[in-house]
Amino acid sequence: MRLITRERYIGRGLGMWAFWLHRLTGLAIIFYLLLHVLVISSIVGGSANFDAAMKTLKAPIFVLLEMGLLATIIIHGLNGIRIVLFDVGIGVKHQKEIFIAMMALGVLPFLVGFAIAWPHIFG
Repeated sequence: MRLITRERYIGRGLGMWAFWLHRLTGLAIIFYLLLHVLVISSIVGGSANFDAAMKTLKAPIFVLLEMGLLATIIIHGLNGIRIVLFDVGIGVKHQKEIFIAMMALGVLPFLVGFAIAWPHIFG
């Protein structure tokens, strides 16, 4: 019988988090795209409908939700790059470290996006 050390358990746990994070962010992006098509289709009702929709979407809560979308896209994209690297045989033995590095790399574009959105959220 093999003992599961704390390090082995944490490594497996992180891999499972990466797996589920990738699936959930993918579903969230699909959900967003469906909503996006719905909002854009409001132009069919004329420019007044579209202008009203755009005015609503400029509210701070929607800008904050866009920051969630930005985080979702960054996480999904960087995790996807990590998976492609493994598919071609790069870094297979260092999956935990690469996941942590990719997520740390994603902090910078998120902070830049948040800095741009800050005035639109908090005035």
